[in-house]
Amino acid sequence: MKLPGFDIQAAADPLGFSYGPGVFGPPCEVRTLDAIRPSLRDPNCSGPDPVYAIAMDVGTLAQKGDLIARNLLFGAVTYAAGRLGSEPVRSQGHIHAMSPSCGRSTAEIYEIWGGKAVILMQETAKDDPGRCFAVAAGIGEVVVVPPGWAHATISADPDLPLTFGAWCVRDFGFDYREVRDHGGLAWFPHLSGDTLEWERNPAYKTGRELVVKSPGCYKALGLLPGVPIWQQYLENPESVMWVPRPERADKVWGGFLP
Repeated sequence: MKLPGFDIQAAADPLGFSYGPGVFGPPCEVRTLDAIRPSLRDPNCSGPDPVYAIAMDVGTLAQKGDLIARNLLFGAVTYAAGRLGSEPVRSQGHIHAMSPSCGRSTAEIYEIWGGKAVILMQETAKDDPGRCFAVAAGIGEVVVVPPGWAHATISADPDLPLTFGAWCVRDFGFDYREVRDHGGLAWFPHLSGDTLEWERNPAYKTGRELVVKSPGCYKALGLLPGVPIWQQYLENPESVMWVPRPERADKVWGGFLP
C-alpha cells in the first residue's frame, strides 16, 4: 500500500486501520452489507460483510491543530476484497450535504493507496443526472469530485482490497436521499469475470452516456501531479483550501472535467 506520508496501516481482519507513533485516528466506522443494499443492483446479493471501514480525521499530531483551524479533515477508507453478487465492492453513493461552515456542498480529493479504483460521478442525482463519468485510478493517482456531484467509489479489482485517502471538509455530511430514491447512481457497475462493465439504471428518466476516463489534470486547482496530497498540504496548506471553501474555485467548477 502506498502510504500518505505518515504511519497508517490498513488491516483486513478485522477490517480497519492501525496508527503509528505521532499519528492520531479514530476507531473505524464500518459499513455493513445491509447498510448499502438499497443502492445495489441486486439488493439481495451476498458479499463481504463488513464491506468497508472508514477512519474520518486521521493525520499527524503535529498538524492536528492546523487541520482544525482550517476546517480540513483527512479521511482513510479500506474495502474488503471480493464482490457483491455480480457487482464490485463499492460505496452506496451520496452527495456532500451543505457544510454549515460555508453554506455549500463541498469538494473532495481522493488519492489511491492500494488496489484499483473507479470513482463514479454525475452532476446531479435528479431524474436527469447530467454528465456521468467513471474515472479509473491506480496507486498514487488523484481524483477530484466537485461540490454537489453524486458519486460512489468502486473497487475495480475483486482480488485486491481497495484503500484510499481523501481531503474533506471537517463539518462534512452525506446526503443519500436522491441517490436512494433512484436505487443508486445512473450507472451500475458489474463484473463479467474480472472485467468491469456498466449497465444503465432505468430509474433515471433521461439517459446519459457514461464517459470512462483517466484522472484529469488539476493544475487549475493548484494540485501538483505526482505529489502525494498530504505532502502538498504540508508544503502549501492553501493548495487544498478550496476543499472546505469551494467558492475559491468557482471559476473551475463550471464545466469541470474530472
